[in-house]
Amino acid sequence: MASLAHRKSIISTFILSAIFAAGSVALHSNARVVAAASPAVDQEASSPSMTIYNGGFGIVRQIVPLELKSGVNDVRFADTTAHVETASVMLRDPSGLHKLQVLEQSYRADALSQQLLLSLNEGKFIEFEKPDHSIIKGKVIRSGYQPHTDSYQSYGQQYYQEQMAMVQESGTPIIEVDGKLIFGLPGTPIFSSLGDDTILKPELDWKLRTENPGAFNAEVSYITGGMRWQSDYNLVAPENCGPGPKCPMEMIGWVTFDNQSGKTFQNAHVKLMAGDVNKITGEAVGGVYAAKAAMMDMAVNAAPPVSEKAFSDLHLYTLNNPVTLRDRETKQVEFIRASIKDAERLYIYDGANYDQYRGWNMESIRNNPEYGTQSNPKVWIMQQFKNSEANGLGMPLPKGRLRFYKRDSDGRLEFTGENEIIHTPKDEVVRVYTGNAFDVVGERRRTDYHVDNTAHTIDESFEIKLRNHKEEQVEVRVVEHMYRWNNWQITSSTFKHEKTDSRTSEFRIPVPKNGEQVLRYTVHYTWQ
Repeated sequence: MASLAHRKSIISTFILSAIFAAGSVALHSNARVVAAASPAVDQEASSPSMTIYNGGFGIVRQIVPLELKSGVNDVRFADTTAHVETASVMLRDPSGLHKLQVLEQSYRADALSQQLLLSLNEGKFIEFEKPDHSIIKGKVIRSGYQPHTDSYQSYGQQYYQEQMAMVQESGTPIIEVDGKLIFGLPGTPIFSSLGDDTILKPELDWKLRTENPGAFNAEVSYITGGMRWQSDYNLVAPENCGPGPKCPMEMIGWVTFDNQSGKTFQNAHVKLMAGDVNKITGEAVGGVYAAKAAMMDMAVNAAPPVSEKAFSDLHLYTLNNPVTLRDRETKQVEFIRASIKDAERLYIYDGANYDQYRGWNMESIRNNPEYGTQSNPKVWIMQQFKNSEANGLGMPLPKGRLRFYKRDSDGRLEFTGENEIIHTPKDEVVRVYTGNAFDVVGERRRTDYHVDNTAHTIDESFEIKLRNHKEEQVEVRVVEHMYRWNNWQITSSTFKHEKTDSRTSEFRIPVPKNGEQVLRYTVHYTWQ
């Protein structure tokens, strides 16, 4: 098996190779060793360029105007994010005319700020200038300094939001003045002068060697944390959409960007990589960070905001208009608007309650007469549609949250449930659970049980009652699991069944309005 470092190197090289092949050039540089005679960078080329993965990371490509002398050059590049994976940095001349050798690379991320300087003076007295320009002294008890963290990437959105709430609580400085504590600053803090080594924002420091001196536009690319995207879908059913087939729905999908990278990207050219890409985190193999995006033809004359193309075994989606992503900003772009012709609302009754038997093996199940006899009264509501061109869709749908709404008689939208989907290719069926039915209930009981250990057989009979309190007929799909053993056969049944897999049968039961329907069946098990 390949070593962790080798696998990490392969992954980083693959991802960077992907963006070199797919992207446009990027970003304006604030590198401090840049001569006035460097080649001009047009406005389009000076814009940021990035590919974002929904696993909390992205790839940034930037233009660095350089003018190098022959030999060793010191370059300070102060235009990176706060979460650069330094081992992923690649600096090169895209034209191939200037051969560069990076002798050293240093990354500094703790940029100068008032809170940082306060933190360096915690426990000390400093001067503050009050609004009337008078000077007072105060002791810094707490600075309120909170470094930029990447908890969103490491622990997820809920953890990140909790941490941000804590930051807001603990981010207020505490200053002691004349023996009293002040929450906040009593005036503008006055600090000593700074040294030449102070940085104002995160930067990469390079020692570069070249034997081809001159001015040229280099390109730097790197992987960074703190960048994420996800998709969300809103589906609206009309007022008269009841249970059963041929219920149209309107779908509106959003791409949500969250930039926690520590850097603002002005007029960024953004791409989204779709597919399962493994990303190693720390010293262990991280989860699979995957994102699949989709774009549907819009019923408008303007160009669609997102376009898609196949890229190796992945899909690459490009926002056709530049987007400004500010640091710590969440932004949304509409990426899909479609009319689904045929959607279904299904009622599913899985009547056996197995909660107390989790972890049991088949031998224990077969020998326990009481297994599966407790009843679950809830009937599930499932929403289903096919992601096909004939049904108004037909493009890959990225994983994300589906939110379902239905119009009331007054035309207002009412929320009816939500769930998440995995990456769904075209022509696949989307089916999600959205809640339990209020007016449709089930009742399941065993009516007969006989075991013959000599003949190695079990016969078991059940009665399932379905009650419909709605004003229209509904169809309930009754799901029964043949849990006693692998060899089984339904010997009698009041309704036709379909064997959906080796251990499951499904019965489709029509239940009249304000009525009841009863299913009775017997299953015969055999074993050696």
